Amino acid sequence: MIDPTMEMLVLLALAAFVAGFVDSIAGGGGLVTVPALLLAGFAPVEALGTNKLQGLFGAASATIAYAAGGHVDLRRQLPSAALAGIGGVAGALLATVLPGDVLRILMPFLLIAIALYFALKPDMGDLDRAQRLSPALFAMTVAPAIGFYDGVFGPGTGSFFMLAFVALAGYGVLKATAHTKLLNFASNVGGFAAFALVGAVAWKAGLVMGAAQFAGARLGARLAMRKGARLIRPLLVVTCVALAVRLLADPQNPIHARLIG
Repeated sequence: MIDPTMEMLVLLALAAFVAGFVDSIAGGGGLVTVPALLLAGFAPVEALGTNKLQGLFGAASATIAYAAGGHVDLRRQLPSAALAGIGGVAGALLATVLPGDVLRILMPFLLIAIALYFALKPDMGDLDRAQRLSPALFAMTVAPAIGFYDGVFGPGTGSFFMLAFVALAGYGVLKATAHTKLLNFASNVGGFAAFALVGAVAWKAGLVMGAAQFAGARLGARLAMRKGARLIRPLLVVTCVALAVRLLADPQNPIHARLIG
């Protein structure tokens, strides 16, 4: 594992601050931080493990801000958070067994579908809607499933939680964003625990980035609470499309290999 220089740590901190700001509003912070860690010279597994560490700070910061603003009931969401965390542990432990290529092929198209849903649905706003799943069923099924995905692969986790809260739990956009950060924090805890057990975390880089991400997430969450769906909805659409393009451009994606072949 490399020992990052001071210049490298400053650049990683800047990337984490931007990622924390964007992630607290629309998700997709890993779109910034994982490539930054890879460019800094960390091995892929170290980049993923370190990203989980620094992501904890951003998700915690945003969760605290949203909870303080009265947008999330932490006690009521504890079962969902716990099951998302368990899903994150299971996903990270099984990451080497599951077919990663299948996820890389499907993910860009799923993200584009999410972007279209939020872009084209006309009544999307901050008011709650009809609930399609009870809180108990949501906690037992959706939360661990998306948490598992976060541990296995990761990109787009916040977008999936957002879609689930809006389409299935009936939450308004701002409330969905607030609850997304809580569950994303829980799944990050689970994934981080698994990566830490196998020694795949660069602590110095992760803690420096974590401090920067905490600040960026606090700023983003405050802005989101002021602007609501007017800010969250377009940024979520842009983030999903950008993440889809990034995944399609990944040389390890079989679709990319076919396009340039």
